[in-house]
This record gives sequence, structure tokens and C-alpha cells, in this order.
Amino acid sequence: MNEAIAIRCDHVSVEFASGSRFAGRTNVVQAIDDVSVGFAKSKISALIGPSGCGKTTLLRLLAGLQSPTFGTIDLGGLSSRGGEVAFVFQQPSLLPWRTALENVSLPLKLLGRGNSKDRRDRATELLKSVELDDVAKRLPSQLSGGMKMRVSLARALVTEPSVLLLDEPFAALDDMLRSQLGELLLDLWRERSFTTVLVTHNIAEACLLAHQIHVINRGKIVNSIDNPLPWPRHESLRREARFGEFYGTLSDVLKNSDGCV
Repeated sequence: MNEAIAIRCDHVSVEFASGSRFAGRTNVVQAIDDVSVGFAKSKISALIGPSGCGKTTLLRLLAGLQSPTFGTIDLGGLSSRGGEVAFVFQQPSLLPWRTALENVSLPLKLLGRGNSKDRRDRATELLKSVELDDVAKRLPSQLSGGMKMRVSLARALVTEPSVLLLDEPFAALDDMLRSQLGELLLDLWRERSFTTVLVTHNIAEACLLAHQIHVINRGKIVNSIDNPLPWPRHESLRREARFGEFYGTLSDVLKNSDGCV
């Protein structure tokens, strides 16, 4: 893609020691192996590959949750510490003693943004954007799995980040709910145009949501594919022949990369 690049990885590697040093069996595991890639500004990029291939490790590097052993990552000066980079985990990880509204407003409080009314108003606005303004006073234990994930999305977006990182956020949901939240993500992206990097093992999800798809296997990006499907995207696209054709193409790429998911 001939696009402006928001995030650039330059020869990034991550090594872990495995085994017992006391037994003299320490081995080095290459979780990420000399990855150089750029993620387009204001676009959705997907990372796809088999379990244990390095997808989540790479995403954590982008979020600053861990450091590379070698190489550099350039986010153009953006930082999660300032709320400019937001991360949505696979599990919602909401504070159980705080209401949905309080969970969403918490990042603003931690960053010292606005007074309590400003934070409450902003959190209410975000809950409305994910269609949950009617459960603002409920605790996480009173919410369904899909509701918790929408609260988690609202919490990530409350700081108006430039970059949104998602680690298989819909993996634990049933197919219908997963589709609904995928549609919601597209709606939120259309409104805000944040740079998005999505980790998924779901081929159809990558086809529907992403502008570009990076196939990872054994810690390497083995293929990068521009998604030819037209925009705007909606769930109805799944029923079209061109969606099925691209799904088949991506499936073949994964199989030929020894990256079945």
C-alpha cells in the first residue's frame, strides 16, 4: 500500500530464555524474528497466524508492554502513557467494584484529564457510542460477555487515542455476537479513523475488517496482503462471491505459509 505509515518496526526481534539454567539446559526461543513492517495511518491492519506464532508478542511490543531484544519500534512519538495508544485485551479486565461508567472514565482520571463532571460526560458519550448508556450504573458482574467487551472498547477510546491495538477481543464470543461487535468496530473506526492493529486467528474477521493483512508464522511476517474488498464494509459483504473468493485466497496463503489457523 502506498500509504502514510503510523507505526514502523525495523528489524525487531524478541528472544526468551527457556529451560533451567541450573540444569544447564537454557535455550533461546525466538518469539519475534527480525520483523520489519509498517502499519498504515488511519487504516485497519490485521495480524493473523497460528497459535504461538508471535501475533500477541508483536502487539505487546507496539503497546510498549514489553521491549524488543533487538531492533526499534517507531510510533511517531505516541505513547500509551499519554492515552494516545490504547490496548484492548482478549479478556475485558474490568475492575469489578466499579460501574461500567466508572470503568470507562478511569483512564481520564489516571491521566488527570478534566474534572469529575467532564470525565463522567465523556464516559457517558462513549458508552452511548457502543450502545450501552442504559447500563452505565451496572457492575461488571451484572453484564454479559458482549457488554463487558463493549465497555472495554469504550474505555480504550475514551482518551481519543490515535492508535488502537486489539488482541483477539472477540475470540471468546459466539459467532453472532462476534459479528455484531465487528460491525460496531467498523462503525467506530469510520467515525474516528484511528490507526488500528487487530490480532485475530479468524480468517473471515480479517477479510471483513482489515485494509491490509500480515501473515505471521514462527515469529516472522511471511506475507502481507492488501485487501481488495471495497469500502464501506458491512456484515452483508460476507454473503457476496467476492468475499468468498478473497477468503479462499487468504486461506491458501496461510496454508502455503505453514500457517493454518
